[in-house]
Amino acid sequence: MKKYGKMLIVDDSENTLHVLRSWFCDHFNHIDCEKNPNLIPSYISRMRYDVYIIRMNYKSGVHNGNEGIYWMNRVFELQPGAAVILVSANGNVETAVRAIKEGAVDFLLKPLSKETIHEAVFKACRSTRSDIRVAAKKAYDRRKPGVNIIGSSEAIKKVLHQVEKIARTDANVLITGENGTGKELVARAIHKASHRASGPFVSVDMGSITGTLFESELFGHTKGAFTDAHEAKAGRFVMADQGTLFLDEIGNLPLEMQPKILSALQNRQVVRVGSNEAVHVDIRLLTATNMPLDRMVREGGFREDLLYRFNTISIHVPALRERKSDIRPLFHYFKEKFESRYAKKCLEVKAGVFEKLESWHWPGNIRELEHAVEKVVIMCENGAITPDDFIFNLNGNAVLASGMESLNLEENEMRIINKAIVSCSGNLSQASRVLGITRKTLYNKINKYGI
Repeated sequence: MKKYGKMLIVDDSENTLHVLRSWFCDHFNHIDCEKNPNLIPSYISRMRYDVYIIRMNYKSGVHNGNEGIYWMNRVFELQPGAAVILVSANGNVETAVRAIKEGAVDFLLKPLSKETIHEAVFKACRSTRSDIRVAAKKAYDRRKPGVNIIGSSEAIKKVLHQVEKIARTDANVLITGENGTGKELVARAIHKASHRASGPFVSVDMGSITGTLFESELFGHTKGAFTDAHEAKAGRFVMADQGTLFLDEIGNLPLEMQPKILSALQNRQVVRVGSNEAVHVDIRLLTATNMPLDRMVREGGFREDLLYRFNTISIHVPALRERKSDIRPLFHYFKEKFESRYAKKCLEVKAGVFEKLESWHWPGNIRELEHAVEKVVIMCENGAITPDDFIFNLNGNAVLASGMESLNLEENEMRIINKAIVSCSGNLSQASRVLGITRKTLYNKINKYGI
């Protein structure tokens, strides 16, 4: 019997998870089952799956499929070209058409039959990676004709003008800016407007990769190259072939890895761990950082020749406090996004909200604004958002108004992490030392809380 690779099943029904696992356990080497869709990013951070089965609706009484579509799009962001099958107990023709248009390889109605879901899954697995990637790319193009950089301030217009000019070339680009300003969004905009737009966009968070796994993650490895290397793996350079490789938080690249990165960029080829054979790659490199690379070069923490290789052209993304006229459109964008996600009706925005938002200096930038809007949408009960729903404290983060000091452990952990990042001027390596945790743990918590 042919065995496939890895599968992730996400459904809030324990019975469904049990049945699907039993139906596929003889056909897949690895199956993960999860009831909570919010954990999908953490699963993908650990491994890539050959097929995803995701339920569309999780909230009682909600049947519009928005949650499933949202989580499918998150999968696409984290794993370009993924094969996603959406499942619903309350679907109709319109829902099915929407699911396929958004990029699902199939849409199935409950109750599921073993034959039907076997056919859908095996068909997805038999498709070549390029076939799936092209289909997902076409669906993405239909869904979103342009990368959604929101704002009309002079500061953001300057960035968009630079993107338009730079995208036409294959030059390496270094994107600088504070945490939360949208550096990855700018990178995606460059890719989207380039001649490589039909190829993959592969994003790598350099701060979240364990030091011992850097070479394997970036260049790949052969089966048996080291303990737990049970199968061969293509690295991120190879995955980005014919497309764009985006290395985020490049300042966290270990010094011992820098010569290998430089060699890969100069020779346009990589060697997998456990192999002596060079693999040619054709990529366009984009990098981003919030760290002072020039100072790191002077202090011996970053190679000067590698910085020159990264920094053919640079783009600086302005902080939100430098483009306050964009707060209003950003607020509306996030409000509509979270109204859809949490099944809230159109919430009224009371007078004084924008004046209060524009008076804050937003040390966490757009990410902080997004997090603040999400909280007020979740907690809104009277159908209206008021200025009093936002309280800004001296720790540098926006918090939801409450009648008493919160004793919630996660809220306080998030507050402390925010305070540490602000006090360290956005230097995450320094913040992790202040907090007494590893840099990888800090990145995991930043992703968890959306800081």
